[in-house]
Amino acid sequence: MEKTYEKAEELITNIKSYINLRIDGLKLEIAEKTAEIVTNLIVSSVVFIVFLLFIVFASIALAFGLGEWLEKPWLGFLIVSCGYMFIGIITMLLKDKLIKFPLMNGLIKQFYKNEEAD
Repeated sequence: MEKTYEKAEELITNIKSYINLRIDGLKLEIAEKTAEIVTNLIVSSVVFIVFLLFIVFASIALAFGLGEWLEKPWLGFLIVSCGYMFIGIITMLLKDKLIKFPLMNGLIKQFYKNEEAD
């Protein structure tokens, strides 16, 4: 009887150890995926800012160039701003297709990337 009790205690101890190891493994996996997603977000943000600065300075140069060509500086800026308004309207109308769904799919693929390899 006592041997059975010892075996039951040993089994309970092993089960507790197994559960604790699984919890620790899940914590590490979540931390790794979170760190990977945050790192990719930071890198993407830096790249986005660089491209945004390029677009801003190129737009200013284009506006000055158009203004000089048309001999009215304000008209160059107006034409460039109308171009951005057009792009903004198109983006607003197609935001789900152009931004929301690709972003969601990218995050889901990033989160489950390592599980497909297993």
